[in-house]
Amino acid sequence: MLKAKVLLVGPRESGKSVLANFVSESTEGIGSYSPTQGVRILEYEKPNLNGNSKGAGCRFELWDCSGDQKFETCWPALMKDSHGVIIIFNPELPSHLKEIEMWYSCFVQQQPLLDSQCLLVAHHKPGSAGDTENLSLGKKMENSVSSSRAYPLNKIKLIHSNLEDDPEDVRMEFMKYFKSIITFIDESREREEMSIIS
Repeated sequence: MLKAKVLLVGPRESGKSVLANFVSESTEGIGSYSPTQGVRILEYEKPNLNGNSKGAGCRFELWDCSGDQKFETCWPALMKDSHGVIIIFNPELPSHLKEIEMWYSCFVQQQPLLDSQCLLVAHHKPGSAGDTENLSLGKKMENSVSSSRAYPLNKIKLIHSNLEDDPEDVRMEFMKYFKSIITFIDESREREEMSIIS
């Protein structure tokens, strides 16, 4: 069985644990808000995710990382051997819009991961306005970035998460992302095997 490690990172109280529980179908920690201390690892198996007839499936390790920067000294250890990063933020909080560039720099650029191995999730909490139509990273981000250069996050796929209104759409977007991670791992493995043969 293929194994993939995916980090869920982002500012505090952005909904990382809620989404990790939802995607992994875990009931752990459902209820009132409780900040993640360091990291919480959820294992999630998805048979036949890669559509391959062998039926090998995949075991995902979802590393739900604390948004508290007091754990920054642990980040290099968390990043080791990761295959993907999901950056989660609350689009209604201006501080989150400013912080996600730092999360991208630390967890994607420093590894280095390809932008295709990253997913940006605007998580709309229950009862929020959830304006998914008008949130454009370009406009809102330009206001929070002092530089006039192209914003690096514009290259990353952005999805909106509203578990009240469209939970199955959210699940489908995560499955597409996980499939792309599996494809990346398979292609990397094949390249490595070919380099050994030749």
